[in-house]
Amino acid sequence: MPVMRKIFGCLREYKWPSILTLLLMVVEAFIETQIPTITANLVNTIESFEGLAGTATPEAMSGVINTGIKLVAMAAVSLICGGLGGYACSKASAGLAKNLRHDMYARVQTFSFENIDKFSTSSLITRLTTDVTNVQMAYMMIIRTVVRSPMMMVFSIIMAYRLGGKLSLFFVVIIPVLVIGLAMIGKTVFPAFKRVFKRYDLLNESIEENVRGMRVVKGFARENYEIEKFNKEADGIRKDFTFAERVVALNAPLMQICMNFNMVFILFVGAKLIVQNGGETIKVGQISAMLTYGMQTLMSLMMFSVIFVMVTISAESVRRIGEVLKEDSTLVNPENPVTEVADGSIDFSGVSFRYSKDAEAYSLSNISIHIDSGKTVGIIGGTGSGKSTLVQLIPRLYDVSSGELKVGGLDVRNYDLETLRDSVAMVLQKNQIFSGTITENLRWGNPEATDEQIKEVSRLAQADEFITSFPDGYDTYIEQGGTNVSGGQKQRLCIARALLKNPKVLILDDSTSAVDTKTDSLIREGFRSYIPETTKIIIAQRIASVKDADMIIVMDNGRITDYGTHDELLEKSEIYREVYEEQTNGGDFDEQ
Repeated sequence: MPVMRKIFGCLREYKWPSILTLLLMVVEAFIETQIPTITANLVNTIESFEGLAGTATPEAMSGVINTGIKLVAMAAVSLICGGLGGYACSKASAGLAKNLRHDMYARVQTFSFENIDKFSTSSLITRLTTDVTNVQMAYMMIIRTVVRSPMMMVFSIIMAYRLGGKLSLFFVVIIPVLVIGLAMIGKTVFPAFKRVFKRYDLLNESIEENVRGMRVVKGFARENYEIEKFNKEADGIRKDFTFAERVVALNAPLMQICMNFNMVFILFVGAKLIVQNGGETIKVGQISAMLTYGMQTLMSLMMFSVIFVMVTISAESVRRIGEVLKEDSTLVNPENPVTEVADGSIDFSGVSFRYSKDAEAYSLSNISIHIDSGKTVGIIGGTGSGKSTLVQLIPRLYDVSSGELKVGGLDVRNYDLETLRDSVAMVLQKNQIFSGTITENLRWGNPEATDEQIKEVSRLAQADEFITSFPDGYDTYIEQGGTNVSGGQKQRLCIARALLKNPKVLILDDSTSAVDTKTDSLIREGFRSYIPETTKIIIAQRIASVKDADMIIVMDNGRITDYGTHDELLEKSEIYREVYEEQTNGGDFDEQ
C-alpha cells in the first residue's frame, strides 16, 4: 500500500482527468445496460401487431418511432461518453507515466554513490522505460474498466433478473467458473513475468556494456561471443513470455465455453417456457435481452481477465518502481546547513571507510593528514591503494565510516551538499563528456561563464589549440561519450570545465594520464597562475606529475605510508623510491 500511494501520488495535475474518466464510464455503463430492456419492450410491442403489414394504431406506431429515436439518442450519448472517456483516460495515463519518470529520475539525482551502487545502471534504465510503460498501460485499462466492468456486470445481472427471473440463475454457475479459472491463470503466470523483468535488466546490461566497450569487443574479435551472450538473454525472455502467453491464452477458450453455455441455456430454457406457457411467462423480447445481458456480463468478466493479466504484469513493475521512489539517499543535508566554505584547507582525522556496512574489509583505514589551503598535493600509490576512494570523501560522494573529515575547518557533514560540491571540482579518472557543443560542455562548470572566460580556461588546460583547429571551433558538436575526440583531448576539456568553477579545492584523479609530460607540466603551471589560492590534489601514476607538489602522499592498501616533499620521500619512503627508480631507471629526470 505505501508503494501504491507513492504511485498514485504521481498523478498530481492528472487527477481530474482520471476522475472524469470514471464518471464518464459510469454514465456509459448505465446507458448500455438500459438499452437491452428498452429493445426487449420494443420487440414485444412489434410482436403484438397483427399481420405482416401491421394493424397497429397510429399511436402505437408513434410509440415505436419514439422508442427507436430514444435508442439512437442513448447510443449516441453512450458513444460520446466512451470517446470522451478514452481521451481523458489516455491523458491521465500518459500524464502518470510522465510524472513517474520525472519523480524517479529526480530521485536518482539525489542518490549517493552508495544508493546508485545498489541499483545497476541497466536496471534503472529498465525501470524508467519498460516498467513505467507497463504501469501506464495497466492504469489506462484500470480507470476505464474498474468502474465500467463491475457496473455493467451488476446492472446486467439486476436487469436480467427483473426480465427473466429464474433464467438469470445461469450467472450463479458462470461467474464462479470464470473467477476460479482466472485465479489459477494468474497464479501460474506471475512468476514468469517476474523472471522476465530480471532478464530485461540483464539484456539492457549486455547492450550497455557492448556499446560502451565496442572498441574492446572489436579489438579482441569477440563479436560472436557478445552476440551469443545477447541471444541467450533474449531467448530467455522469449521462453518466459511464450509460457506466460500460452497460459493467458486459456482465457479465450474459457470465455467461449461460458458464452456458449449462456446462449444454449437461455435459448433452451426460454424457448421451453414460451412453448409451455404460450408467451405468458416470458416473451421473445425478453429472451433477446437476456442473451444481451449475458453477453454484457461475460464481456465485463473478459475485461476483468484482461485487466487481471495487465495487473499481473505491472505488479512487478510497480514493485520495482516503488523501490526507486522509496529509496532514501544515504547522504542528506543537516537541519541547519552551512552555505559557505571558508577556504580549501582539508583535515582527515582518523578516517576509515568501507563501501557498505556488510563489507568485511575497510577500503581506507585510520587516515590522518592536514592539507593547508592553496597547497598542491600529489598522491601516489599502486592500483587499489585507495587513492580515488580518499578524494571521493572530500566532496562527500560517500560519507566516512568513522573519524572526521573537515573542509574549510568544518566537518563536511555540516555543509549544504550543493555548497560543498560547488566548492570542490573533480576531474575523475573516467572522463565524462556529454553530447552537445564544446561550449555547452564547458559551461557545466559555470553556466554564466562568458566566451572569454571559456577561452581563458581552455588555454590554461592546453585545450584551445586543438579546439580552434576544428572547423566549428568552440561550436564543434561532441558526440555521445565524446567518441569524436581523443582521450587526451577529453581530459583537457574536463580540466577546463573544472577550472571554470573557480573552486576552493580542485581534484585531478589521474586525469592527465593521456597527455604528454610537456602538456602535463604546462597545465600544472596554469594552475599556479590561475588558481593560486585553490587547494590542488593530483592523483598520478607518473612521478613527474607530482614532483614539484608542496606535499606528496604515498598510499598502500588503504593507508598513508608516508608523506612529504619529493626529496624527503626519496630519503624515507621505500615505495616512493622504487616507483621513482622504475620510471627513471635510477637516474634523475627533467619534469618537462
